[in-house]
Amino acid sequence: MSTLALAATHARYNLVETSRVPIAVLGSLVFPSLAFCLFVLPQPAVRGSAEFATAALCSMVVFAFMSAGLFSLGIELAEQRAKPWAPYLRTLPGAASARILGLLSATLVISVTAMVPLLVIGGLFTQARPEPLDALGAMALAVVTAAPSGLIGILIGTLTGPKAAIAVTQVAMFLLAFGGGLFLPPQLFPRWLDVASAFLPVRQAREIVVNVALGTAVPLWAVIGIVAWTLVLSLVAVIAYRRDEGRRYR
Repeated sequence: MSTLALAATHARYNLVETSRVPIAVLGSLVFPSLAFCLFVLPQPAVRGSAEFATAALCSMVVFAFMSAGLFSLGIELAEQRAKPWAPYLRTLPGAASARILGLLSATLVISVTAMVPLLVIGGLFTQARPEPLDALGAMALAVVTAAPSGLIGILIGTLTGPKAAIAVTQVAMFLLAFGGGLFLPPQLFPRWLDVASAFLPVRQAREIVVNVALGTAVPLWAVIGIVAWTLVLSLVAVIAYRRDEGRRYR
């Protein structure tokens, strides 16, 4: 069986396992929309402006992918490592990349599903009206720019145990979300925080997705930053995964 076929099998069974805990599925689907309703809808100035509403909606889409990457990958991977089944799987001849790709694919399905109610709420209750092609481009880039968040989740799941992974993931999520300008627009940041925020992958993802949705130029620093974060975190994740494999399973 090829690596892609194995990855598809792992993705299918990850989704089946997740669906057996309905509250986990509902939490992933509802949390981004709930955050949008709490942080955006109560603000008439944001809700009634096409530009501000579109930017806020895109920020919550980035948040949906970020939170799914951190929680689904970080906590799930840590829990799998603590179960007897995962060490057994890692002794089999199948490539380790198939298991990671399967988990990534399952997380992507959950993230895309969580985006649907968010877009419906934004379309019904705000003036967010991006051009169709801009909206499609922004959604595609939301998937691509979520790579650093997913890699951070893999690092958390590989380097920590199940209990520690929950705490580390929660701290990472709030630091990245607030620091990345997902809950409070970066235009309201003090100068020092705005400069520091520009180095965060979530802020870079937000700038890319928001500017594409608005049909404006994407800042070059955001593109360079997201590529750099993806490359560096990919290397670190591979090293951490191999180190864990050599220490625990050989």
